[in-house]
Amino acid sequence: MDSVIKQVSGFFTGLTALFLAAIPVLVLWTILTGGAVFGMDVAANLTTFITQLGNSGFVGLVVLVLLASFFTKK
Repeated sequence: MDSVIKQVSGFFTGLTALFLAAIPVLVLWTILTGGAVFGMDVAANLTTFITQLGNSGFVGLVVLVLLASFFTKK
């Protein structure tokens, strides 16, 4: 059972790393070409997300710290 949990955990860790590596590439693609990637505008979505966090004040700061804690290696 432990090996199955390790396999699933490893899969999701790799998938997360892949998505985190793809974000800068997708933002660069959007900036260089001005077009959407897979039907979504990555730069606009990130801008909206950051704006919403900024408008939330202290709660936005807490959410940002929690999100950062998920993506930092311990």
